Parts: sequence; C-alpha cells; structure tokens
Amino acid sequence: MAFCSQCGKPVTPADRFCAHCGGAQPVEPQRHADLFGGLSPRVASILCYVPMLGWIGSIVVLASDRFRNNRALRFHAFQGLYLFVAWLIADHVLGPMLRMLPGPMYRADKLLELIVFGGWIFMIIKAAHEETYALPIIGDLAQKSASEQ
Repeated sequence: MAFCSQCGKPVTPADRFCAHCGGAQPVEPQRHADLFGGLSPRVASILCYVPMLGWIGSIVVLASDRFRNNRALRFHAFQGLYLFVAWLIADHVLGPMLRMLPGPMYRADKLLELIVFGGWIFMIIKAAHEETYALPIIGDLAQKSASEQ
C-alpha cells in the first residue's frame, strides 16, 4: 500500500493527489519494456541473414546497446548488411546492364542473385550453429567493420 508523500495517509497507486490533504503524489516514470530482452544473440544473428529483410535486423542489432559489445553478433550484422548490398548491386545495377547485352548474358544477373540468395541460406545455417564464417570479400569487410567501434 502506498502512502501520501506529504501527510502519510494511505493512497492508491493510481491517485495523483491525496484525498485527505490534496498534496500531489510523485509519479513513477513509466518503464518501457526492453524490446531485445528475450532475444538471444544466436537468434539475432540468424535474423541478420533473412533474405530481403535481414538488413532491418542488422541495423537493429548495430543500433542496440545490448549487443554493442558482442563482436561476433556485430560481425553477422555487418555481413548481413553487405550481403544485402551485394543483392542490390546484382539486381538493380548489374541486372539492367547485362539485360542490354545480346545473347545468353542476360541470365548472368539471375545467377548472381542466386549466389547471393545461397549465401543468405548458408549463413543462416552457420549462424544457427553459432559459427562465425567469413564469406569471401564480404566477410573481410564485415570483420574490419565489426572490429571498429
């Protein structure tokens, strides 16, 4: 049971003013739930590699204070971001350029997208087993980015 901060009479936690003396009661600040309280680093690293949406998980991991000192998870977040950028380059830059070429080269863009998609699936499996695997080129960039703070 709560008591009035001025006269000491009983008040309910919902009362903003004391019914006896009319004194204002201190308001406790609302506590916000920790969005990442139940999220394990393993699950967070898997979310960084979800095809097409992993970039959101990567940004959330990199922005959260809870995972700031987890170097392995930061590596997964950066690598997931770089995989998404590789997909964007394959789909929106190389794809239109290769489609303009005559002959069978117009399917090379789909092959590049398939390779990136396979990288996402491969890294989901590695992250699920809590392994840190550096993909060629992208992995080196992710390691350098994760080591900088």
